[in-house]
Amino acid sequence: MKFTKMHGCGNDYVYVDVTKVPLEDPVGVAIKVSDRHFGIGSDGLILIAPSEVADFRMEMYNLDGSRGAMCGNGIRCVGKYVYDHGLTDKEEVAIETDSGIKILKLTVENGKVAAVRVNMGAPILEAGDIPIINDAHHYVTIDSRVINAPIYVDGREYEMTGVSMGNPHCVIFVDEDPMDIPLEQIGPKFENHSRFPERINTEFVLVKDKHRVNMRVWERGSGETLACGTGTCATAVAGILTKRVESPVVVEVRGGEITIEWAGEGEPVYMTGPATEVFEGEINL
Repeated sequence: MKFTKMHGCGNDYVYVDVTKVPLEDPVGVAIKVSDRHFGIGSDGLILIAPSEVADFRMEMYNLDGSRGAMCGNGIRCVGKYVYDHGLTDKEEVAIETDSGIKILKLTVENGKVAAVRVNMGAPILEAGDIPIINDAHHYVTIDSRVINAPIYVDGREYEMTGVSMGNPHCVIFVDEDPMDIPLEQIGPKFENHSRFPERINTEFVLVKDKHRVNMRVWERGSGETLACGTGTCATAVAGILTKRVESPVVVEVRGGEITIEWAGEGEPVYMTGPATEVFEGEINL
């Protein structure tokens, strides 16, 4: 199988062009190639497939083989792949995903894509649609939303705001450096908490000023990653909803910086960030 290793701010995936020939057993392939000791090493597998409703379709699998509906860093790399590898000459590309069609605007420098701005669509804020189970004994929702709401994890109370950007996020604002949080211990407990029937991605966020935050993320199905594109979107939306920040918001992640713009209720979220190709190769399956 021919592949390309790419990353967006360190959130790395193995990319395979299946526009002409489909890939058998993508779940098994995702698990094999993602292994950082016995495989290629990645946060998962992304397939670039044909689409009947857009220019291309993105199919995304986490490193444990579970299917992901959307990946912000991944879709930026898809935009770079299809342009740099000659699958399109468009600088505005429509990509079909499991969470809808996303429109990408490519910044091209010296014939290669350097950055991508993605219309991520409007955030989903209703608890039942994220989904987050409403428990009136533990918190009160505002218009069925989960905003600054208590959640109890491992004997400690946290304050969360729930946002879906095609996949579910639980944003926790903290007063400490996110690097000081024992993420390997607490991340799985959030991910598999009974309040999250489809598991959850959890962001721990320190506000630095009105337009800049620092974020560390635990992703369902992948564990800690160096960046999470939809997570940066959810973080900015949660910060704006709770009046902690204002648009645009620069989100610092372990792998770099991503800029998020959101004009408010009913408006789409725009994510701008880099996309990098690391190497190409071939692996025997």
